[in-house]
Amino acid sequence: MRERVTRTGQMRGAVRRGFAAAAALALFCLLPGGGAQAQANAGAAAAMPERSPGSSTGLPVPRFVSLKSVKANVRRGPGTDFPIDWVYMKSGVPLEVIAESNNWRRIRDHEGDGGWIWHTMLAGERTAIVDSTEEDGSPVALHARPQGDAAVVAYAEKGYVARVRSCRAQWCRLDIRGLESWIPQDRLWGIYPGESFD
Repeated sequence: MRERVTRTGQMRGAVRRGFAAAAALALFCLLPGGGAQAQANAGAAAAMPERSPGSSTGLPVPRFVSLKSVKANVRRGPGTDFPIDWVYMKSGVPLEVIAESNNWRRIRDHEGDGGWIWHTMLAGERTAIVDSTEEDGSPVALHARPQGDAAVVAYAEKGYVARVRSCRAQWCRLDIRGLESWIPQDRLWGIYPGESFD
């Protein structure tokens, strides 16, 4: 969940319904017996963005991380002198680090909003958001193996946040409450096109 902060530093009464709120409410449905379903990829994946070592950590920038803290302030600049624009209220949300300044990281979220966050609020554990639906608008199928014709073991709603264990050959292995499944990489936000890791 993310809340907008006014200039006086007080929270608005209404919480902006963003991707994290949807992720907290999204459900996935287990199928009793599996089954097979064809999965069409949206097209050829784009290349990874050009990356360079970060000025503070030496880690690649840009890169994806996840929010470690349950509550984290996002500031307008890299320091406590800058006003707070956002407060994230849910751990595990994927964020993209796009710059570094000493112990501060400039981040961007799924909705394109960004700001500066203290480095200890972030974790290297990879998570991603289910960023699309099937062509008919139904939840995205999660497969038993990294193949479009593999058995479907569950469905994930758009906006669902899941832990990503690995990605290879345009597929990513998710861990959702102990259920391991595979999803096409292009259905996720929080993974670069063509990115591979274990």
